Amino acid sequence: MKSPLLSLPGAVPAEGVDEGVAAHYGDLFREQRALADGTGFVDLSHRGVVTVTGSDRLSWLHLLLTQHVSELPAGRATEALILSANGHIEHALYLVDDGETIWAHVEPGTQDALLAYLESMKFFYRVEVADRTDDHAVVHLPAGSIAAVPEGVVVRETPHGRDLFLPRADLETFAEGHGPAAGLLAYEALRVEAHRPRLGFETDHRTIPHELGWIGTAVHLQKGCYRGQETVARVHNLGKPPRRLVFLHLDGSDVHLPPAGTPLHLASEGAEGRKLGFVTTSVRHHELGPIALALVKRNVPVDAELIAGDTAAAQEVVVEP
Repeated sequence: MKSPLLSLPGAVPAEGVDEGVAAHYGDLFREQRALADGTGFVDLSHRGVVTVTGSDRLSWLHLLLTQHVSELPAGRATEALILSANGHIEHALYLVDDGETIWAHVEPGTQDALLAYLESMKFFYRVEVADRTDDHAVVHLPAGSIAAVPEGVVVRETPHGRDLFLPRADLETFAEGHGPAAGLLAYEALRVEAHRPRLGFETDHRTIPHELGWIGTAVHLQKGCYRGQETVARVHNLGKPPRRLVFLHLDGSDVHLPPAGTPLHLASEGAEGRKLGFVTTSVRHHELGPIALALVKRNVPVDAELIAGDTAAAQEVVVEP
């Protein structure tokens, strides 16, 4: 779905899964600084929007999600995962209940599979699920923003900012009164700085929540059964995840960022050494320079000097080994 805000001056379209919105509007670092200062907004209108209505919506979702939502107060934001039977991450949902409806935004293009799964699990529960992507767009206001929210718009407020479920028809009008617009690259740079994983970027077909630090924020360890819960409990109580998320400071003298999937090796062994992990997201930050998130084997020493391809990379711990 192509955003009308791609017609704004300087807009450069994003590619890949984020196609349909702007990567930037001509000045990446200015856009990052604006978001860090609590001004402007980010067009996330390419993300999927799903709603759940009905009197059983909270108790029903509580059975399916990794998060404790059976008593979720109206207006309180949370996030949750849906796992496979083996505990691997399949979906990530960013939720808020407005008192009558649960609103969730999800990764672009994942809403169809999510809705199919939810429909298959309705049984006798009094719930209705709907894809609202065609008529509602997600817009992000950064932390510290004092911008007014249009009346009647559902808001999901977190320490990282406010996500608005804005009627899609109002997107251009909203942009006129809430600029400057910042692109996906600025938003992603701040996400990486905050060590926040993203489905499809920090995850692959075998990722479990413990590897990414999603225990606590998206996974509640004291709730009842859900699909994949046995794996979550077993790893938490009896073992350690096979991989862990790390934050990387990359050598700023390199012109090119190591792309997602770039293998990581010990600097002492060079690119021909053992593969210890791989880059998941790399960005240029307005203060920190080139940085990245990566997955490494759990037993990689936390003080080990790494190389991403041929780029030097110093690691910071995100998930403890």
